[in-house]
Amino acid sequence: MAQAKGKTLGTPGSKLVELRARLFFVIGALIVYRLGSFIPVPGVNPEAMTNLLGQQNNGLLDMFNMFSGGSLARFSVFALGVVPYISASIVVQMMGSVIPSLQQLRKEGESGRRTMTMYTRFGTVGLAAFQAFGIAMALQKQTSAGVPVVYNGGFGFVLAAVVGLTAGTMFLMWLGEQITERGLGNGISLLIFAGIVAGLPAAVANTLNKASNGELTLAKSSVIAVVVVVVMILAVTAFVVFMERAQRRITVNYARRTGGQRAYMNQTSHLPLKINMSGVIPPIFASSLLLFPATAMNWFSKGGNGQSRWLQELVQALSPGEPLYDIIFAVLVITFAFFYTAIVFNSQETADNLKRSGALIPGIRPGRATGEYIDSVMTRLTGVGALYLVLVCLVPTFMHNVWNVPFYFGGTSLLIVVVVVMDFTAQVQAHLVSHQYEGLLKKANLRRS
Repeated sequence: MAQAKGKTLGTPGSKLVELRARLFFVIGALIVYRLGSFIPVPGVNPEAMTNLLGQQNNGLLDMFNMFSGGSLARFSVFALGVVPYISASIVVQMMGSVIPSLQQLRKEGESGRRTMTMYTRFGTVGLAAFQAFGIAMALQKQTSAGVPVVYNGGFGFVLAAVVGLTAGTMFLMWLGEQITERGLGNGISLLIFAGIVAGLPAAVANTLNKASNGELTLAKSSVIAVVVVVVMILAVTAFVVFMERAQRRITVNYARRTGGQRAYMNQTSHLPLKINMSGVIPPIFASSLLLFPATAMNWFSKGGNGQSRWLQELVQALSPGEPLYDIIFAVLVITFAFFYTAIVFNSQETADNLKRSGALIPGIRPGRATGEYIDSVMTRLTGVGALYLVLVCLVPTFMHNVWNVPFYFGGTSLLIVVVVVMDFTAQVQAHLVSHQYEGLLKKANLRRS
């Protein structure tokens, strides 16, 4: 009995072994990701490529370069990052809500999920190859300060770029899945998080340099300007955390049940509904749709004629910070917020699940009436969440245009960083709570014995 008790009391020190192993796995995977971002695709002049990306200020390539942690500027094998995988996942999710055969797969549990994952992987290969081919063909025509970006163009370079970039994306997809399975948090989100955070030191140095040169116009003193920027960053971050944790809890009552000679009283619970159900998908989609035409026209337009001047004016109007860009961006974010929320959350399916479990909302009939009520609540919540996304994404742009503040963690990048950190922290806490719960169960069983 003493040996059993000693063994049980000795287990708390070993409870965190699994958590430590998962944390070390995540750290090791992120190190591999950062090392791979410095393996270049052969045939590209690195200096000319970096200068070319520097000229694409606030463009689509600049956003992709930020998400990939600078891999696109170095044109490494990880230059495409996980963007093709995210795009393929979203497309498969959308098709799963429209095509009846895919709708049936979503209801088949684990086997259906594996089939959907297979479709996502195939879509990732196709999108990565297509994007790699487009970038390789476009780079052959680009020069920076009169220096060609590609040393020797042609079929060999295009083939090497397509194979290298596609293989890099597939490796990142596999690495993200391994992090999700063997580590903590969502692997794909952590890879994007690592790419964004990798550019933080350069952003901080840029901010301090601008402050010392007096380029920050929000305050005369450089010290006060830096303090104000830090306070603004903390305020926006706190606002994002508050909104991401905000919920609308709908009261749910479970009917009285009887079992043998025992009667169970009504139980009250809550149905939590997040304000921002769509996450960071609307800003990413809106930015991509707006920045892609401007970037494409900027790359493929040829100067000198009237058509080129017209294209340049259109490119300028669709640049971040311009009134036309901000208006279209806000409309697209609101549209995608409602659209994606309708895909990921089915009000009628939730109402049917409540009905099958014997739960009902006070004052609302089960079934269709419950679904309509939940749908009306979600519509109002999504409206507030969409406005919140627009505010977070456009305020940094306003600060940059008015005060010349290099707000690196603004908009989409800030949302991704905060959401990933919150999810990672929640999973760590869940592991700690589960270990504590197991320890209490062991102590209770020991006392009974």
